[in-house]
Amino acid sequence: MIEVQKLNIYIKDNHILKDVSVTLPDRQITCIIGPSGCGKTTLLRTLNRLIDSVEGIRMEGKVLVNGTDIIHSGTEITELRRRIGLVSQRPFPLPMSIFNNVAYGCRINNICKGKELHRTVEENLRAVGLWEEVKDRLHTPAARLSIGQQQRLCLARSLAVQPEYILADEATSALDPISAKTVEDLFVKLKEQYSIIMVTHTLRQALRIADHVIFMYLGEIIEEGDARQIFQNPQHELTQKYLTGAFS
Repeated sequence: MIEVQKLNIYIKDNHILKDVSVTLPDRQITCIIGPSGCGKTTLLRTLNRLIDSVEGIRMEGKVLVNGTDIIHSGTEITELRRRIGLVSQRPFPLPMSIFNNVAYGCRINNICKGKELHRTVEENLRAVGLWEEVKDRLHTPAARLSIGQQQRLCLARSLAVQPEYILADEATSALDPISAKTVEDLFVKLKEQYSIIMVTHTLRQALRIADHVIFMYLGEIIEEGDARQIFQNPQHELTQKYLTGAFS
């Protein structure tokens, strides 16, 4: 599991995350909600150290992944990001074919090759519901796919390297409603095998698919717990106000 302990993030003189402590449950969909600028994406990108690329970043506290502190233990970052994949707000297919997009991570991580690589590509395209749509054009550029198809392709690319966790940063916000519903359904199916942690600005989405909810405000976790309990009986006044639309 992933356990965050008293995490503080500073970017230059700005205190972005403030004493954040939370345990993320296994094989569930955890939705991180809250108004813009509250620290949702910063928290998410700390979980696989993508936050490192931000100029002036300083981190205090611990992020334990299966018991290992990924901030202070000298964690190998490439391996960490293989284990904790990220699906971004907008899809970023690599400038290569559909097949090579899915195969790329397997090749550079030396996971499989030859016939096994072909099986892996097919299995993961099937897992995201894309195989039947692209099986006759696997060697055409991925950029020719629709935005919704590209997002599913990027998810297949993440799954192909055998991650343990999937991070999703507003993964459906750039998609049309039908494509967004397809990706939501995929996440619900994939939680049988993976722990999924997603940032969403859409309360309706969290209501539909969340098992666990984290509500953040001004860099702090205000309330977190079982999604049904949070949505039906929030304990904190700020949570109540956010859920009723008093601010966004």
